Amino acid sequence: MGSKLKVAGWVSVGMVAGALTTMQFQATARSSMSALPLEEMQQLATVFDLVKRAYVEPVDEKKLIRDAIGGMVSGLDPHSAYFEGAAYKEFRESIHGKFTGVGIQIEMEDGLVKVVSPIEGSPAFRAGLQTGDLITRIDDTAVKGLTLDQAIKRMRGPSGTKVLLTVFRKGENRSFPVTIVREEIKTKSVRSKVVEPGYAWIRINQFQEPTVRDFVEQVKEVWRQDPRLKGLVLDLRNDPGGLLDGAIGISAAFLPRDVVVVTTNGQMADQRATYKASPGFYSRDGSDPLAGLPAALKTVPLVVLVNEGSASASEIVAGALRDHKRAVIMGSQTFGKGSVQTELTRLPMPNTSLKITTARYYTPSGQSIQAKGIVPDLLVDDTAEGSPYAALRMREADLDRHLGNGSGSADAEKDPAREKQREEALRKLEEANAKSAQKPPRLPEFGSAEDFQLQQALNHLKGRPVMLSKTQTERKPDAARTN
Repeated sequence: MGSKLKVAGWVSVGMVAGALTTMQFQATARSSMSALPLEEMQQLATVFDLVKRAYVEPVDEKKLIRDAIGGMVSGLDPHSAYFEGAAYKEFRESIHGKFTGVGIQIEMEDGLVKVVSPIEGSPAFRAGLQTGDLITRIDDTAVKGLTLDQAIKRMRGPSGTKVLLTVFRKGENRSFPVTIVREEIKTKSVRSKVVEPGYAWIRINQFQEPTVRDFVEQVKEVWRQDPRLKGLVLDLRNDPGGLLDGAIGISAAFLPRDVVVVTTNGQMADQRATYKASPGFYSRDGSDPLAGLPAALKTVPLVVLVNEGSASASEIVAGALRDHKRAVIMGSQTFGKGSVQTELTRLPMPNTSLKITTARYYTPSGQSIQAKGIVPDLLVDDTAEGSPYAALRMREADLDRHLGNGSGSADAEKDPAREKQREEALRKLEEANAKSAQKPPRLPEFGSAEDFQLQQALNHLKGRPVMLSKTQTERKPDAARTN
């Protein structure tokens, strides 16, 4: 793996890692100790002492320090964070694409946990849990009132331990208990299917360590099923990002060798780099994981589906394929996270790490995506009736303290018009729900026969008319505020 790859590390909405920067940042920190603002440091020490002595009840000194560190980092931008303890463990698990639990993809419905899909081969899959099952209790705790995160934490636990789930199955109108033994779950970040003769769909859920390898397996299976493929849809909707080398590898699978995939620019020299479609930038062991792919993958007509949930590494892929005129981008304007985070793990305390924004990234044509995103070539709504939840979806420009689109480190203002639009959309949705006994409209599952955007992508590949959005317009990048 090239040293540049190690430096840039992870790129995602919520998690980013890079090992080499650890030593360099530590060296920089040591060399700049003499430049610390002494008056402000004395102020910090004074406040610490006053809180310790004057607060209404005794406080944990270590917790005060940890809170101070967390506040210092979280105040930078929405993607910088300090991890310790359980948060550190969960962060590391998410990087590797595996965790210990029961093995189900879930969402909340009417205050209960709904099984979206059991992961194939998992304990939940073997126990017979089905899509649509509702989990009403986890051990002795009622699910009603729990957040999704709280429910997830209760279902996860050490490998080999048991959890008792009470399940309500709508189709059979009955509740029943299921005891499941937790084990390590390795998630598949890529799935695919031949939609119809000559046309296939490949979806990437997130860019994790196994993503490039999983992608190669899925592509080979697609070509085994249909070696005369006429068109391919690469689905990056709601993909929050992940590993930078994964994004480079997926881009390289479709692009000519050695073309530029993405560039980065930051304060430190290591963060000013160019990444190309060659194994040195995406291989983890010196080999080329893409070597066995069908040659036709480089030329097969390609549509990339994106939406407001497509972020960071997803935007790198979409931007590279569009700039090199390799694919048509379809869907909605993407999230707009054009910044690189680096995880620094060599901190004095064990089981802690610092994730900090170190650079912006740019598409091959030099465009920054930060707080803007990728604007599709073809704007297409979620459904034939429109995109009912589009205005409610958060994007980078909606986040507090987000970086501006240009150079420098100034924060950008939130868009008042966007905030007003979100409030109006939420008000209308609540009014519609109050007037009707029906539940809010539910979007079809990605990749299903009811997936409107996928059907429009297939229409484009076949040379048929595409139903374009009548309401979507490009959202311009936010201007940066000078401090």
